Amino acid sequence: MRAILRALIGLVCFRFRSRASLELEVIALRQQLGLLQQRHHHRLIFPRAERHLWILLYRIWPSALKMMHLVQPRTVIKWHRRGFYWYWRWKSHFNKPPPNKKVTLEIRDLIRRMRAENPTWGPKRIQGELSKLGIKLGETTIYMHLPRFKPPSPPGWRVFLRNHIHETVAADLFVVVSATYRLIYGFVVLQLNRRKIIHIDCTYHPTQEWLAAQISNAFKGRAIPKYFMRDRDACYGSVFRDRLKTLGVIDHPVQPRAPWQNSFVERLIWSMRRECLNHVIPVSERQLRGILHAYERYYNYSRTHIALGNDAPVPRRIHRKYLGKNIISIPEVGGLHHRYERRP
Repeated sequence: MRAILRALIGLVCFRFRSRASLELEVIALRQQLGLLQQRHHHRLIFPRAERHLWILLYRIWPSALKMMHLVQPRTVIKWHRRGFYWYWRWKSHFNKPPPNKKVTLEIRDLIRRMRAENPTWGPKRIQGELSKLGIKLGETTIYMHLPRFKPPSPPGWRVFLRNHIHETVAADLFVVVSATYRLIYGFVVLQLNRRKIIHIDCTYHPTQEWLAAQISNAFKGRAIPKYFMRDRDACYGSVFRDRLKTLGVIDHPVQPRAPWQNSFVERLIWSMRRECLNHVIPVSERQLRGILHAYERYYNYSRTHIALGNDAPVPRRIHRKYLGKNIISIPEVGGLHHRYERRP
């Protein structure tokens, strides 16, 4: 009884359907029948023209999806969205304004130079700087000629060191193993502008009280710097920070796990190990202190640095030929290194 009722309802609906709906249904069914007759492989392939036809049917008659039996309705919707994407991509490219012919190669290189030298500048900032040079360009035009790679982060620490290197000292701790396998902790304070060691000492127990006393000894009889750079070791406790505050020095710890920010001291410790500590085995704290002081004299008064124009932290006198023809060697650091001078 239900099947007969469903058939009667379908017949009534079919009778009162519009002529256009019937014709579109016939087109959809015939199109699918034609695809089945032209199939030469087990897999049914929809040509691009057939896809466009189904997209058109879907646009003017959404009920056409009910007549689609060869593929799922969501496939037709996917075809439609992809066609919409390519249509607007073509339209945007077709209506794209012509490039500004006023941007010469010289101006383009100037824009890229400004961006490279000032990583934080955007198109508006570059536009303002170009206007001061008599070059009028739009913000969009400048953006088109900017490099597409991600600009590097501002070199904040490098700028800080360059601007305050003459009033900044840096310090760090290092470890030396004695002959009895005890750990001896060394502490060094470096003046950054001339790479000069202003204080060096060692101990078995690097407490914050001992470090605070070392800071007082390092700045005794010298001009007190403005900034003090260090790492975030737990030894630099509240007593140490209070001592810096009492001396009027601004504590400037580096970021966690960023030794490159304290690169001058790190390089000094590396040079100290390579040139001295790797060649000796200290027996006691007293012996290591003597070795460190000997290396300090050699480092400050004899060792040349490329960054200082091949000069020592304490400038050395250049021995000209008129001072003598004989060149003698003066042993330093127990004979590990030598200093050469002319003698009559």
